[in-house]
Amino acid sequence: MTTPSSVTVRVPAKVNVQLAVGAARPDGFHDLANVFLAVSLYDEVTATPAAELTVTCEGPDADKVPLDRTNLAARAAELLAARHGISPDVHLHIAKDIPVAGGMAGGSADGAGALLACDALWGLNTPRAELLDICAELGSDVPFSLVGGAALGTGRGEKLTELPVGGTFHWVFAVADGGLSTPAVYGEFDRLTEGADVPAPTASPLLLDALRAGDTTALAGALVNDLQAAALSLRPSLAATLTAGTDAGALAALVSGSGPTTAFLTKDAESARSVATALIASGTCRTARVATSPAAGAVVLPTA
Repeated sequence: MTTPSSVTVRVPAKVNVQLAVGAARPDGFHDLANVFLAVSLYDEVTATPAAELTVTCEGPDADKVPLDRTNLAARAAELLAARHGISPDVHLHIAKDIPVAGGMAGGSADGAGALLACDALWGLNTPRAELLDICAELGSDVPFSLVGGAALGTGRGEKLTELPVGGTFHWVFAVADGGLSTPAVYGEFDRLTEGADVPAPTASPLLLDALRAGDTTALAGALVNDLQAAALSLRPSLAATLTAGTDAGALAALVSGSGPTTAFLTKDAESARSVATALIASGTCRTARVATSPAAGAVVLPTA
């Protein structure tokens, strides 16, 4: 079999339509009931043979993406190579379109994309279950980036149960200036809930029913993010963005994951465009992006 000259993988962003967070565990992580929905904003990761492992990046905020071994794409190549006893000699090029440090799993997406790209480039045919194990080792959100669609993540978010979705949902994502550190947001969650009885996280039956039925109105009423208060505490200006979106006609608004990107659920594509225009005009965000869900997980693109 001929080795391909390069392999490109497209991988989606995510929105957490439910993020239920338990108390901090002894290992510092939190148990979660994390309902992921993949959305149609994508990064592309291209793997090309090279003398050594290198990473390059282009796209919005590419200058904020680490190009060393802390990049999840680089770590994915190293872990996959180590499993197969080979050297991770590959050049990884990331074309960014998912907001950087925005709570939409852009870094996790790149890790999943690099893993699949390297597996195809090196002709390894690693079993899916093993790829998911490597994803979980890379980070809590990485397995979902590989799988896509909709899923409930439990444990620290890495144990996935795929969920049925009965329709298409229309979203607007308002991109804030600067990022928010996920560990900092969880730290603020711990501070805000100190001394409180934090219930064990469970998936909302109403939300799961709304996804299954493709019922936008019901989903709007069930969206919840337990990290939102912490994100707003660290970045109070996000409250104005949330208000601007709902004032413009969004059915519901929430901080996406650990933020600072904010997500707005709308009734249809036309409403999404209208909300995006209003958000940009409001001056409360840097830009606004329209997307739909669910979206497919990581996929190898055909060669040109």
